Amino acid sequence: MGYGVNQSIGRRKHEGNAVVTTSRWEPRRLSAVAVELPEGVTPPGTRGRILLAALQLFAEYGFHGTSIRDLATAAGINSATLYAHYPSKEHVLAELVLLGHEELHRRLQQALIEAPSGPAEQLVALVRAQVGAHADFPLLALVANAELHALSSERAAPALALREQSRQMGLRVLRLGVERGVFHVPDVMLAGTAIGSMGMQVANWFGPDQPYTRDQVADAYAAFALQIVGASASVPAKKG
Repeated sequence: MGYGVNQSIGRRKHEGNAVVTTSRWEPRRLSAVAVELPEGVTPPGTRGRILLAALQLFAEYGFHGTSIRDLATAAGINSATLYAHYPSKEHVLAELVLLGHEELHRRLQQALIEAPSGPAEQLVALVRAQVGAHADFPLLALVANAELHALSSERAAPALALREQSRQMGLRVLRLGVERGVFHVPDVMLAGTAIGSMGMQVANWFGPDQPYTRDQVADAYAAFALQIVGASASVPAKKG
């Protein structure tokens, strides 16, 4: 149920002798979403500006398509000042990737705490939480998914641990549903992968320019998840 693997990458093209990095998101999509991090996690001052600048640039051009100079310029500082706050560009990416995985993991945990004990209700709660995380912070979700591979094993380890914990939350619910005869699915691993990948893609298309509300998308995806696992239950109305 964690962040899946997004293969979308920025592209480079040659114009004369110059190499130009092109955006992997169309301008309409980029202008429709906010460059923001979850409440309470953005560092104050220069460090926060660096993170937000990196969030936009890494989402638009990718980690390898963004230079230190690009990052410093977008943050309104010079390269020396950037290095005073982060030892390398990889350290900036590692912080963003970890923030993304922490946000999703926190939401999934909270969803299970608040959901009834039935596996169908828990699956619905997890899918709603996953969709919410990807809809609320699409740039962060994109970076956490697409750029994780750019990190060294050491830098990626904390996020990978959270990713696995998130995945296991979903698999436990699916196994419980099969054991109780509520879910009818021949392969729990494949079902979990399909459901998780479906929710992860929300970050690539959902925004205020779409004709759906966040809750409509979450409810629809929860219904799709129940269909995938062969459950007869329907999606209950969201409380509150």
